[in-house]
Amino acid sequence: MDQGISTLEKPLFRDRRWARYLIRVPALLWHLIVHLPLTLVLVSPLGERIRWGDEHLRHRAIRWWSAGLMRIFGFRVRRLGVPFNGAALVVANHLSWLDIELIHSQRAVEFVAKSEISRWPFVGWLARRAGTIYHRRGSTESLASVAQMMVERLRQGAQVGVFPEGGTTDGRQVRVFHARIFQTAVEADVPVQPIALRYLCDGAPNPAVPFLSGESFFVNFVRLLGEPPMVAEVHFLDVIPAHSEGRRRLAEAARERIVGALATPPS
Repeated sequence: MDQGISTLEKPLFRDRRWARYLIRVPALLWHLIVHLPLTLVLVSPLGERIRWGDEHLRHRAIRWWSAGLMRIFGFRVRRLGVPFNGAALVVANHLSWLDIELIHSQRAVEFVAKSEISRWPFVGWLARRAGTIYHRRGSTESLASVAQMMVERLRQGAQVGVFPEGGTTDGRQVRVFHARIFQTAVEADVPVQPIALRYLCDGAPNPAVPFLSGESFFVNFVRLLGEPPMVAEVHFLDVIPAHSEGRRRLAEAARERIVGALATPPS
């Protein structure tokens, strides 16, 4: 498939797009009307106190919700590697608002995200219930407060996730990681787990997925809901011990592992 041409511009795919809307919109409504209230109950403080296997019931509910949302959007999730079991700073490359849902479908992580997401329909609400830490971009005071909160949660045994590129990309490259955020792993003395994400259609990255600057959430959401079936790959890479590296080297090592994973041809 020609990656430079959107499926919206191809009549054949445009017809199929409406067929996909006819299937996926009712499924999405069911997910919101039926599954959402159940998720509300399970992510309450009660779900935090009950354990199911090696995780809290709240975390299992978040995984269940996110996995369902990925299926509704036509994604088949392919996991490579093993999520670390324990407190860790989780870092990943960033393409879309779906990145959080993709990671949550495999492991519940308390993400750091821009404050604008808190106002997004459904996604913002669920992110808050999942323990998301919001920060105001460009605010030094907010950054210091967020870093302190991250260290506290890491010391309490949580997994905290960040996107160190500082914003989404089109997926063709991984930007330099901001090293300051890795200081939280050093202070909390927890390892870093890099995660590589990519979205594939016919074995190639789909340019329709990235949520780029200037695009509205609604437009991106509707477009993705009509896209052809895709594979969403999530690579859980080997952890990097925080005590053996400074924050800058931690950032470089995490980025190197993600770039290496993305350079591997899809299986």
